[in-house]
Parts: sequence; structure tokens; C-alpha cells
Amino acid sequence: MLETFDSVVVGGGPSGATAAADLAKQGRSVLLLDKAGRIKPCGGAVPPRLLREFDVPTSLLCAKVSGARMISPKAKQVHMPINGWVGMVDRDVFDEWLRNRAVEQGAERRTGKFERVERDDDGTAVVVYGTKGEQRRVRARTVIGADGALSQVGKQCVPEAKLGKFVFAYHEIVRTPAGGMADFNPATCDVVYDAKYSPDFYSWVFPHGDTASIGTGSAHKGFSLKGSVTALRASMGLDQVETLRQEGAPLPLKPLKKWDNGDDVVLAGDAAGCVAPASGEGIYYAMLGGRLAADAVEARLATGDKRALAQARRRFMKAHGQTFMVLGFMQWFWYSSDWRRERFVAICKDKDVQQLTWDAYMNKELVYAKPAAHAKIFLKNMGYLTGLVPA
Repeated sequence: MLETFDSVVVGGGPSGATAAADLAKQGRSVLLLDKAGRIKPCGGAVPPRLLREFDVPTSLLCAKVSGARMISPKAKQVHMPINGWVGMVDRDVFDEWLRNRAVEQGAERRTGKFERVERDDDGTAVVVYGTKGEQRRVRARTVIGADGALSQVGKQCVPEAKLGKFVFAYHEIVRTPAGGMADFNPATCDVVYDAKYSPDFYSWVFPHGDTASIGTGSAHKGFSLKGSVTALRASMGLDQVETLRQEGAPLPLKPLKKWDNGDDVVLAGDAAGCVAPASGEGIYYAMLGGRLAADAVEARLATGDKRALAQARRRFMKAHGQTFMVLGFMQWFWYSSDWRRERFVAICKDKDVQQLTWDAYMNKELVYAKPAAHAKIFLKNMGYLTGLVPA
């Protein structure tokens, strides 16, 4: 007789750990299955809304930033101050805290590598995973695939997952340089828009207290992400500081069109494509996706209605689909050439643009409250694009 769980959550990142905690808190039997030693490359920015919405203590923040410095291909700089702050987290510490919270809520945590989903005689899912050189099996009334952009759960159980497209990200965690040692501000996130560092995305230098994340991303095959980061570090005087870790991973470009198999498997987080275009932000959306997946699974278990799993994607897209569409257009349009990147950075000088950008980021929704500001921004955009306004 195999153990049977109400839900097996594959993947212990922010999405899977949140889903496991939520289900366990509701009294469901949950197995959280996670690979050991995996740290995703990530800038680590989290808005205050995340801390409030998911009851995360500020003690997990390794830094607070008060603004962003946008750097154009011609090295022009625009500072975008924040009316407040954005928190920074180290993913190794943050993710482990979330996993431990899931255990405190009642989930069982095991270290292992997901291999496949089989079916019992009665059709119940059987999750097969490897641990310590052994192969083990557990029965699962439902399965949540939160195992990253190249989700094996998705590839096996949700055909649409095979159609995903990705940006590949790479970063290096380094020691924070001593004061005056480099072009570095411990309270500012640097965002670099320059084709020599990324032909179709952006590069970054994000402060993390005692450390910093220096990274880049691109969907162009053959583009050397590691070489790009090496060059970026040299340009900012960060080539001599100690390198602590190097990590790379794919990031999905947009949400999948279907997140479930119509029966007992649903995807969440990167596995479902929940990474914001243009910005690459994923932590908040991953945790939200995990929560919505948990809600959908709870409804599926409580009612027996297989259609309940579809509510995870439906609710996510209702809340954030329009934002993702706008950001996707921005990435396609503004990141397509250095000429446009130069003008994009120039637009960021506008105070209305800064206010609306931070309002949208902090509140996770598009802001329509200032029609006059939107009209002015539109006219300025036209001026920069036509060349009537110099960048």
C-alpha cells in the first residue's frame, strides 16, 4: 500500500512552498517535494505588498532600496526615486524560510527529484521520485507542478507546457564592494539597457546588503550571458570583488494558455509562465500563482469537480493578464534596438512616468487614475519616437 496525499507539490520555490503552506493550513495532507541545493538566479526584489499579502516578516529582507538607476546604451543615467522602499531578499534564505513555514503548517517535506506521474489501477496519480539513489512512489489525489520554467510535471501532464518560450537568465552573487571602490550604490538598483550586455532584455546590478546580484538575460541562442556579466562587472568597477556563486536558469516569457490537465494536475509559478515580461519579476507572481493553485486544488478536493482546477489561471489572468499584455508589448517594442532603448531611458526622466511606474509596481496593477498624466506621457512618447524630442 502506497502513502496517499491530498496533494503532492513538486518544487519548493516561492510558488510551491506557498501552495503547500496554504493547503496544509486548511487541513489537507500535503507532500512538498523539492530538489536539494537549487538556487534560482534572481534579482530578489519584493514589493511591500508581498510582505503584507503573504505575511512575510521584514526580517527576511537583506536590504531596502530607495530608487532605481536606469542606464542607457550611451551611458546616460536616469534616477527614479521611490516614494517608500522596495525590499531585497536572498533566494537561498527566503525560499528556505517559506519551505519551513509550509512544514510548520503541517506539510511533509522530502528531498527528491521528480521523475514522472504514473496512474494507479483506479486512475489516481502516482508520483515517482528519486532520493538517495532510490526510487519511491506516493499516491496523490492532486498534483501541483511548481518545478520551474522547464517543468517536468508540465511536460508530462499538460501538453501546452511544451509550447513555452523563454529568456535565459544568468547572475553572479558577489561581495558588496567597499565604499568608493566601484560605481555602486547599496540603496539603488541599477538597470542597464544596452545591447552589448543583452540584445533583447536588460542587465542588472541589485544590492543585497553584504552581497550584490549582477546579471543579465537573453532569448538569443549563442549569446554569452557569462561573458556579458564579465564585461558589465568590468565597466562598473566590480570585476575585482569576490564572486560567491554563479547561477543560471530559463525564465518564461508569458503565461501558458492552459495550466491544468482537466483532472488532477495544475501548474503554478514559473511552470505556468508567471513571470512579468519586460521586468522579469517573478517572486510576487509565483507566490500568488501558488496560492491560486492551492485554492483551485482545495475546490477540486472539496467538490470533486475537475473543472475547478481551471480557476487558478482564470483568476490570475483576470487580475494581471492586462498588465502582462502591456509589459509584453513594452519588451517587444522598447528592447528591440539601442535606438529605442535610448529613448526609453529618456522617457523615464518624466516625473509622471516615474510615479505611474512605481504605483503599478508597488500595487501590482495598472494605474488609470491620472488621465492627464497618461495623455502627456503619450505625447512625449511620440516626440521621442519621431525624433522631435532629443533623447
